[in-house]
Amino acid sequence: MRGASSAKILALHGAVLLVFFCLQFLLPEYHHLAMTRVMVLAIFAMGYNLLFGYTGLLSLGHALFFASGLYGAGLAAYHLEWSVPAAFVAGIGVGFVVSLLIGLISLRTTGVAFMIVTLMFSQVAYLASLYFSEWTRGEEGLMLPQAARSFELLGANFDLTNAATRYNIAFALMALALTVTFLVIRSPAGRVMVAVRENEARTTMLGYNTYALKLIALTLSGTICAMAGAAYALLFAYVGSSFGSIQYSIEALLFTLLGGAGTLLGPILGTVSMFYMIDIASEYTSAYMLVTGIALVLLVLFFPKGILGSIRERWLPWLP
Repeated sequence: MRGASSAKILALHGAVLLVFFCLQFLLPEYHHLAMTRVMVLAIFAMGYNLLFGYTGLLSLGHALFFASGLYGAGLAAYHLEWSVPAAFVAGIGVGFVVSLLIGLISLRTTGVAFMIVTLMFSQVAYLASLYFSEWTRGEEGLMLPQAARSFELLGANFDLTNAATRYNIAFALMALALTVTFLVIRSPAGRVMVAVRENEARTTMLGYNTYALKLIALTLSGTICAMAGAAYALLFAYVGSSFGSIQYSIEALLFTLLGGAGTLLGPILGTVSMFYMIDIASEYTSAYMLVTGIALVLLVLFFPKGILGSIRERWLPWLP
């Protein structure tokens, strides 16, 4: 029975990735670019979901991790003139270090206190990006030079001004993030993370070091978010402090809640749905956020666990 469920899960995820890969041959230019951005933001949401959806820790500071990757990669490419692969690795490295340090401090708190502490750290980083405008140019941001718009890897040349190249890199990174998340939650450590979400006191009583497990979850979550930030900076050649504002932390939360917290594909579905909901509503009215808010209220009323979360609860219990 478990083998049959595993086969269904692998087939579903493979089909989703196949759809995203094939979309690049069908979409017009605008939606081609939009879907590239959606896939990068979906990586951000997947990282957030690992902490919130599977470990049960509500953070309002994940924009900090996204911005860590964004600035780590962007500033390395702009000021240090590093190659794209080196800048990308630098962005991920900065995100890993920042998430580890923030985790060591913030995880000494729980509940609302944890939420507030993560928000405070995120706001400090956001204000720092404005204060050191000589290097970051604050809200105006930095446009990466032409040298950071192409790179060579394994003898092949990649031009980041080419829409197809950007799309396929974003797709590969999203597939990687989905695979990593899948392996983590199916591992013994992932199952203990879910146990922490359900009842931390009982998990501690069973002998597990819940602090260490939460630190692993937060560090991995932050690193995945930093990968999304680094990819955004390099694929779209822009770095700005607005990406470190609380708005982006809330967006990651909304993407996750809309698709279904604690589901593998929920963040992807939530990101696509939210992005196009805002995009379509903005064509008809300047009050597009009101339309989005009404849609979210209806979602809470009829799909209280998000789209995929409610589908799993009512019809497809094998969904991971």
